[in-house]
Amino acid sequence: MPFDHLHATISALKNGLTSLPLGSAMDNTETWQQQLLQSGQPGLQDIAREVGNLQSLLTNGAFDAAAIANSLSMLGDQTSEAASQAPADLQPLLTELADLLHRHGGDLLAHAERTGE
Repeated sequence: MPFDHLHATISALKNGLTSLPLGSAMDNTETWQQQLLQSGQPGLQDIAREVGNLQSLLTNGAFDAAAIANSLSMLGDQTSEAASQAPADLQPLLTELADLLHRHGGDLLAHAERTGE
């Protein structure tokens, strides 16, 4: 897992979900999905499958905020689990990524509930 890509993903999420153009977000998730699928580790491959689910939700044409929020939260849970088993130098970055995914998932779900999306 390249540190540069991890830092770029965290930086993008810190700027908010809507600050990243959809094309860039899809490129980012595609890169993660490929790397995680090729890891050979079942937990990381599960994350890759959820990333694929998120990609589908983002590109299916019907914006389902609640489903996207749930996917982000699931990715946060999976990333948190991966962080606990990662090398010590990756743990803080993965924990930060997990926290950002949880926060954005929760914010999006709250928005969906307020607006009925």
